[in-house]
Amino acid sequence: MAEMDLVAEFPQPPGAARWAEVMARFAAGLGAQGRRVVLVTSGGTKVPLEARPVRFLDNFSSGRRGATSAEAFLAAGYGVLFLYRARSAFPYAHRFPPQTWLSALRPSGPAHKGLLSLEAEENALPGFATALRSYQEAAAAGTFLAVEFTTLADYLHLLQAAAQALNPLGPSAMFYLAAAVSDFYVPVSEMPEHKIQSSGGPLQITMKMVPKMLSPLVKDWAPKAFIISFKLETDPSIVINRARNALEIYHHQVVVANILESRQSFVVIVTKDSETKLLLSEEEIEKGIEIEEKIVDNLQSRHTAFICGKN
Repeated sequence: MAEMDLVAEFPQPPGAARWAEVMARFAAGLGAQGRRVVLVTSGGTKVPLEARPVRFLDNFSSGRRGATSAEAFLAAGYGVLFLYRARSAFPYAHRFPPQTWLSALRPSGPAHKGLLSLEAEENALPGFATALRSYQEAAAAGTFLAVEFTTLADYLHLLQAAAQALNPLGPSAMFYLAAAVSDFYVPVSEMPEHKIQSSGGPLQITMKMVPKMLSPLVKDWAPKAFIISFKLETDPSIVINRARNALEIYHHQVVVANILESRQSFVVIVTKDSETKLLLSEEEIEKGIEIEEKIVDNLQSRHTAFICGKN
């Protein structure tokens, strides 16, 4: 889809131009350091059904895979541009939902000169201090940038801006497209202006197919980058073929194939000439190891080989 078609079908959200500048500075700064940078997309996209939206089409994605993968990429030394759905899982924080720390944290005394001190039993928030340090170290080093989206239009415009920001890095840029992007949308020109009334009886909606952004991403926006897409299915008998079809159509490097019920413990890394199964054992699950650690470790090796091949 050409740039002007993207704008026509999906109006540019407020603030997109400002975020494009922020992302460009982030990528350029890390590129000058010789650091690899990965764009991690995460969470689901919301599709409005009305021009003044009350109702939306959404999906189940929590963003856990993207958030956990972002942590693993930071630990591996990557700069991470985290493009995530508002209120979805956030790196480090997703392990500690508010209902956990609201009951665990307590003021250790009255505020002094504007500073509030809090304390908690260590076993009440296991891993909290480590997660907090990891996040703050990444923020202080300038290796982590979070950019928020809500709607499908937000995501598509910010994805294009992120790709343009990472494109100058060439093969040192990676795209880890873990967001669950809607396959269908209602064009702005066909939306009712106001809330759809239930008094009108049963609702029938005709939706268009969302253009696949992998095509312009691979061909035009960042043609030298290392690109990973995800294929989630509920039928194990078709998932590998669907992954291979995607590789043949879009000519990117990797598809991570997974099944809905087992996605947190088993995936297959599919390339044009290989299939690598990654599985968590029961012992690894008991130790708290997550499948994203294995995915990122595998992809980091492949990215190194990709860069060496390009050079």
